Amino acid sequence: MDLKKILDEHLLWLNGKGGSRADLCRANLRNADLRDADLSDANLSDANLFGANLRGANLSNADLRDADLRNADLRRADLCGASIDQMMWNIYTVFYPLQCPESGSYIGYKKASGLVVELEIPADARRSSATSRKCRASKAKVLSITDINGNPAGGQVKSNYDPNFVYAIGETVEVTDFDDNRWNECSTGIHHFITRAEAVIYE
Repeated sequence: MDLKKILDEHLLWLNGKGGSRADLCRANLRNADLRDADLSDANLSDANLFGANLRGANLSNADLRDADLRNADLRRADLCGASIDQMMWNIYTVFYPLQCPESGSYIGYKKASGLVVELEIPADARRSSATSRKCRASKAKVLSITDINGNPAGGQVKSNYDPNFVYAIGETVEVTDFDDNRWNECSTGIHHFITRAEAVIYE
């Protein structure tokens, strides 16, 4: 199987320049290097992707039913709209399990206007993560607002994306149209990280 040729033909097909849709049904792609590959809309059903490097791969709308992704690396992979019914994964499938706690309350951190907002995500908040360390929640209580060095930086700060969405210490903020599709990483929700260090370096 000439994987490079299949991917090249698939890219042509995606761009409406001929080619053909990638049909990798039942293909043996064990430990394959598919970093940044565009496999959107590809057929990967029943494919053996055990240990495959899919870091940064575009798997949006791909058919991954019954595919074996145990030990696979899905960091920053786009799984939006992918068919993942009966997809096999394990604790070594990188960035498939949720990065935030699945239940209970926890502390998160986000960057807003260059400041770091410390949040308490309550137990009843809906939460999700896709294939990166960034998480989303439906609501959160603002615990503190500090500068990069950890110094107090006022009582409130506006969201980077919605100036009408304000984080104020002691107040609980909520997103009423939270998107429950975990693979829509950039969708609605209060975006945050589990550690302060990750929020600090986030651009």
